[in-house]
Amino acid sequence: MKELSLHLLDVAKNSVAAGAKHVSITLDEDEDGWLTIAIADDGRGMAPEFLARVTDPFTTTRTTRKVGLGLPLLRLTAEQTGGSLSIDSTLGVGTTLTARFQRRHLDCPPLGDLPGAVALLIQGSPDMELTYRHTTPKGEAALSTAELRDILGDISLAEPEVFAWIQDYLTEQENEAAVDASPAAVSEGEVQ
Repeated sequence: MKELSLHLLDVAKNSVAAGAKHVSITLDEDEDGWLTIAIADDGRGMAPEFLARVTDPFTTTRTTRKVGLGLPLLRLTAEQTGGSLSIDSTLGVGTTLTARFQRRHLDCPPLGDLPGAVALLIQGSPDMELTYRHTTPKGEAALSTAELRDILGDISLAEPEVFAWIQDYLTEQENEAAVDASPAAVSEGEVQ
């Protein structure tokens, strides 16, 4: 995947497929260029034997194909930047995935369209509770579907106007909190 937002969407969709009623997505960028993405859910969780091989491309819960590349590609992407991927899961409780990336590394893909990915996830699963928080040294972007429901009342979060508003709202927040961590913005001596 060419953007981290697509990885985020893929993992969150796995949470929905696992029956999660609540998904928490947090991104934390520090001043040293490290990005930590954590996605936690209250879905079915995974048995220890499945968890041990979940990043193997030939391990998947899908019945339509025998290969699952989402988690193996995410792990590879994180490791190529000097980062890591860890998954904690308890059967019947839920799963937490944590991925770390060095954003200044030449192999780190761009964040991509985070507002679009979050809005799409909400529109596709309008009854799910979602909390989103992206913290940078410059600020924060945050959204909670519980707060949206309080404001909107009976209006579905799947409505096109709500989708557009969520995208615009998060885009504005993300732009205010943006940190340029692209390799071009870093002196040659700092690129790993």
